[in-house]
Amino acid sequence: MVSTPLIQIGPPPAPEPDAAVIAEINRLRRERNAVILAHNYQIPAIQDLADFVGDSLALAREATRVQADVIVLCGVYFMAETAKLLNPERTVLIPDPQAGCSLADSITAEQLRAWKAEHPGAVVVSYVNTTAAVKAETDICCTSGNAEKVIRSIPEDQTILFCPDLFLGDYLKRVTGRRNMEIWAGECHVHAGIRPEEVRELITQLPDAELLIHPECGCTSALVWARGQGLLPPQTHLLSTDGMVRHARASTARTFVVATEMGLLHRLASENPTKRFLPADRAAVCRYMKLITLPKLRDCLRDLQPAVTIPEEIAVPARRAIERMLAVS
Repeated sequence: MVSTPLIQIGPPPAPEPDAAVIAEINRLRRERNAVILAHNYQIPAIQDLADFVGDSLALAREATRVQADVIVLCGVYFMAETAKLLNPERTVLIPDPQAGCSLADSITAEQLRAWKAEHPGAVVVSYVNTTAAVKAETDICCTSGNAEKVIRSIPEDQTILFCPDLFLGDYLKRVTGRRNMEIWAGECHVHAGIRPEEVRELITQLPDAELLIHPECGCTSALVWARGQGLLPPQTHLLSTDGMVRHARASTARTFVVATEMGLLHRLASENPTKRFLPADRAAVCRYMKLITLPKLRDCLRDLQPAVTIPEEIAVPARRAIERMLAVS
């Protein structure tokens, strides 16, 4: 069994952000009539500056409400694509277009087309962590926050092709009892690295703590089984990152073990200063999310680049899959 020491919120505190860079960002966003949307996994300085912070579903919803001329999406590239799909007439920027996603990279549009050809008539459900080109081959998208609702919205006699996350797909198949559901074998390298042994060890040291698990985690299936066998405390919850935020806010617990990317701990601690949040795995850091920095944010507001563009032949069907997702959520 892995011995996991009790730890504080994670890596050493980041250096104080440059006040001059922050002042320049604030000046530029006023001049550009820009709104800054940031994912929960962004570095603390970006989260603190953003107009809105949330998970993939919350960001997609917020993108439909935006009135600004310019949207700056501080997250990974598929999130910026989603914002552009929902705001085709607005300028959508991403501070670093190299901010990719290992999960999104685990399936291509060509692979999805071949998979569909093997299962004619199947309904394709794609996790929002996919490229616009994959979304264009999709019937309906989902996020971890509404995936169960999406699966349950599909007639039971229709085969479902779920991609690309193996762990989320396996969880959904278990919780819905859906037998006619094929699952693509993709994964997020960060979440897949969170293993049940280290989570169990940490929980044994903190018997009163609540355990919050993201469905993408490699530990999910084993921990769902362990909870059903009485091997984990009943205060174990499978939640999206925004679901974790809401739960932590409402819970009377004082200590939480959080199994997701480390960036969420900043928001959890900021919004709940009297509660303690411990990472299930200190190594759960997405290097792509951390590519977005304050200087890059300043530069993209100054230059209005890099801008996200999506060919219309991809944008139209991809937008339809996103809009269906939002209708279910």
